[in-house]
Amino acid sequence: MTTDIWAWVRDTHRQLAEAGHHRLADAIVELPEHATEGRNEQLDALYPEAVAAARALGLPWVEVYLRHWRMQNLLNKRQQGEAVLPEAVDLLDFAHREETAGCPQSVCVVQDFAICHARVDGPGYVAERLAVVGETLERIEPDRACYDCLSREYSDALEDDGRASEALDHLDSAANRMRAAGQPVSLRFHQARAGTLHLLGRHEEVLELLETAERAEQAQGRRLDERDQRWGALLRSRALASLGRTEEALALLPERAEAERHADLRPAWTQTVELLVAAGARENDAELGAVLAGWVGYLDTVGAHRPCVDLLLAAGRLALARGARTVALTLAATGERKLTRLRRTDGVSEQVAALRAAAEALPEPELPVPPGELTAHLAEVGVPYETGADLLSVALDRYRGEQAGATELAVLLATVLGGLGHARAAADLLWRHLEDDPADRELTGALGELLIEARDAEGIRRLADRVAVSAPADGHWIRARWAAAEGRWDEALEQCRAILALDDEVLNTRRLAARAATELGDHATAQRMYQELLERAAPAGDASVSGDTDGDEDEREDGDEEDGHRTVQEPDLWHLITAATANRDWAVVRSTGALLDIEFDEPEGPVDEEWQLVTIRATRTNGATSDLPALRTGPATARILPVLGDDLTLNHGDVVVFAPALLERPPAEDAPEEERQRWRPAFELLTLLDPAGYTTYWIDGGWPGDEPWSALREDLHEAGYAVWVYSGDQYRITDPADGGDTLPGVYAALGVPPTASAAEADALLLRLTDGWAHPLAWAELAKAAGADLTRHEEIVERYGL
Repeated sequence: MTTDIWAWVRDTHRQLAEAGHHRLADAIVELPEHATEGRNEQLDALYPEAVAAARALGLPWVEVYLRHWRMQNLLNKRQQGEAVLPEAVDLLDFAHREETAGCPQSVCVVQDFAICHARVDGPGYVAERLAVVGETLERIEPDRACYDCLSREYSDALEDDGRASEALDHLDSAANRMRAAGQPVSLRFHQARAGTLHLLGRHEEVLELLETAERAEQAQGRRLDERDQRWGALLRSRALASLGRTEEALALLPERAEAERHADLRPAWTQTVELLVAAGARENDAELGAVLAGWVGYLDTVGAHRPCVDLLLAAGRLALARGARTVALTLAATGERKLTRLRRTDGVSEQVAALRAAAEALPEPELPVPPGELTAHLAEVGVPYETGADLLSVALDRYRGEQAGATELAVLLATVLGGLGHARAAADLLWRHLEDDPADRELTGALGELLIEARDAEGIRRLADRVAVSAPADGHWIRARWAAAEGRWDEALEQCRAILALDDEVLNTRRLAARAATELGDHATAQRMYQELLERAAPAGDASVSGDTDGDEDEREDGDEEDGHRTVQEPDLWHLITAATANRDWAVVRSTGALLDIEFDEPEGPVDEEWQLVTIRATRTNGATSDLPALRTGPATARILPVLGDDLTLNHGDVVVFAPALLERPPAEDAPEEERQRWRPAFELLTLLDPAGYTTYWIDGGWPGDEPWSALREDLHEAGYAVWVYSGDQYRITDPADGGDTLPGVYAALGVPPTASAAEADALLLRLTDGWAHPLAWAELAKAAGADLTRHEEIVERYGL
């Protein structure tokens, strides 16, 4: 099968669109971009509906295509391993059935299968990877794009087997075959070759290769995308650090936030940082250790066993250099556990053993006070987390055989380890102490938090079942928190209701239940929960309301009243206002607003005022988010200002309810005046309250000048219409009077009110733009109006719109 995959995509997109399946048509175009750029939330929002539609329409080729790109995202951008192995195996089987074997994407599924095994244990599955990829390479032509990808995958397997020279020879041979077949060698192929050169210590060649490859890419008119720019900078930085050119390496090293967002950067980023730390060019602090530990924990959770061990060894070396004994020992223990999940441990087991030996050789700190006084001492003097972990480990060791006092130290040590990124190890510590002190609620509460942080589903189930025997409400609470952490809001609400059936006075359960109900769109239940909370809690005046409206308070154990959660918190009031607004219960909105010292223009009735310009963050139908300018009309409402397209369920004039949490903090007081003036509060869209009913049509053509356009806007506004310009100064159209020259253009959205028909809108635009030197086109509106399209088609042709 030699079908061009992208030609197939274009044809399939057209066929789906013509058949009216627009959302699936859009998905097959958008999903690969989401996958490769690491836009995980957008992909997760788009994928389920798309694959369900492909199955419902009986389109197995489309299903293979969609599942492949999602798998590419899970494996490459999220670095998942054993967690997705069953799906990778099933996809390979599905892609090679009779009805799917001819799909051009079926070959690519072989790469998914190989990558998944590499994430689990690259060296351990070398033979299988080389066999399956090699067999596929032999039966496809070098002029296919997948030949590039699979050649890189074959090279990766050779590298994992310690055969970097062979890997380089393979890449060079594959490149020659592709060029001979007329297939260009991709920039990503060159970047893979740069990685092989790095393994061989040929760092100057890495720099030369990247420069040449990027220059050739641009000479072909291909712009480097964000992914290529990120990787180009990182590979250069690593090569420069290897050469001792640390200042240049630091300048190019992507920010840590980039590695946080893109998990595929983390191995090379960590290697580069370790080189810079060794050269004294970058600080090796506990914050770096916590970041790396968090990444180790993530790889542990998703079953990327080999990358997990590789990363924890780097983190361990850095911990040893800091003298962080407990952290290094914790990493060694994680490594020992992960070794049991590898098929091949030669070389790596010796490194884990060396890490443990070096950690044990670090000196233990002297306790400044007796073990029983250490908790109070640490709270009083304040010490760095890693130092605190070492002191607590020594103190806890002194308590062996004496349960009194040990639990308190264990909980504190576990909390510190969790703060340092070692949630799984911290949970393991508390499990051991739970056997000796099973009734301690503080211990079970802390363990539950750590298990949730570690994403340990089996551990959470085990703890909840155990706790529920003697404290059923606590068991439900653990399950409720876990369901909320995973976004299973129906289950979270169900568990909260079970708690309320046992104890009607709890407050944090109501907070979590209200949040779950809000996520489910059940605003009546959310309002009731918050009103019941206010009835049972101490008055807001006793809560030291701080003015913080971020709504991000933690749901804590209901038995823990020391933190003030038995009082009304200001976010409780804001959430109540939001729920009541969604329910149009204006009396509650006003009475609750009074508790927050909000003054309204009118004493009763719906709240519809003019407060300030804000930004509403909404999700498009493809899963992407957009920031929409809006006018705030009340505590939790805003009116959308722009005229919007059909990829959003909102439009001009719609009144929406937004969540109370600020999505972005305001600029600091010492920020530049321009920055503070430009800033607008941003809120997340919650629900549509009052639709204005506008319909959008697009206008395109020549810019008439400021005065004519302003007059058009005013006339349209007076007639109840809205218009929103999307083009900028860079938009130019062809000037038909001067061949080849261009004119300023305008591309705008017209909002037609529900009181006007398309025919009336068409006639109004014709009248208002009559006599303009360069006419505008609005073909979709004319079509809806039943008007002759000839005029608009001629304008589009004449001006190259």
